[in-house]
Amino acid sequence: MPIDFYYTLGSSPCNSVRLLAKALKLDLNMKMIDFAKQEHLSPAYLKINPLHTVPAISDDGFVVAESRAILSYLVEKYGKDDSLYPKDPKKRAVVNQRLYFDISTLYGNFASYYYPVFSTGKVGAESYLTKLQEAYQVLDKFLDGQNWVAGNNLTIADISLTASVTAMQAVGFDVSKYPNVTKWLGNMKKLAGYDEIIVKGNELLKAYFDSKKK
Repeated sequence: MPIDFYYTLGSSPCNSVRLLAKALKLDLNMKMIDFAKQEHLSPAYLKINPLHTVPAISDDGFVVAESRAILSYLVEKYGKDDSLYPKDPKKRAVVNQRLYFDISTLYGNFASYYYPVFSTGKVGAESYLTKLQEAYQVLDKFLDGQNWVAGNNLTIADISLTASVTAMQAVGFDVSKYPNVTKWLGNMKKLAGYDEIIVKGNELLKAYFDSKKK
C-alpha cells in the first residue's frame, strides 16, 4: 500500500524524504500542499499535521511529520538492513547528532538568514550568515578524512544534509569554500534520483527565491 506523502515543490526537507524513498524503493502517494492557496491551514491538513508544515506522511493511518523523524521511521520500518540508520548505540548517536546539527544549526541559520526574502524581499541579519558560515566550518570538520558525515557509509544524515546544503547553494550560498563538503557532495550526486529530486527541486526553489528577492 503506498505511503501518503504530503509535500510542496522546492522544499528541501521534502526532497530528503523523496531521496530516501527512492533508495528504499518505496511507493509514495504524492499529495501536494499548495501554500499559496493556504492548503496547509485547511482543517483536513491540520488534522494530519497541527504544525501545518511539510513534509508529513501517513503510513496506513500512522502519521509522522518533520523530515528527519520521517527518515528515521522509514528506514526502521522498510530498510533491508540498518546501514542507513545503525542500531549500534554509538553509531546511531553520531547519526542523530548530525541530524540535530542539521535542523538546529545548519538549516536553522539558513532559514533565519534566507527565509525573510519570502516575506520581505530581503535577507535576515548578517549575524545569521556568520553563524551559517561557522556551521559549514563544522560540517567540513565532520567530513575531514571520511566520505560520509556520520561514519564509514551512507546514512540518513547524509541524505538530510544533502537536501539542506544543495538548497543553500540554490539561493546563492557559496559551498566551494569548504573542500570536504564539496567532495562529499560529489559523492552524493551519484545517488539514484539526485537529478530528478534534488536538482529539479532546487531549480524551483531558486526561481521562487529570485522572484521574491528585491
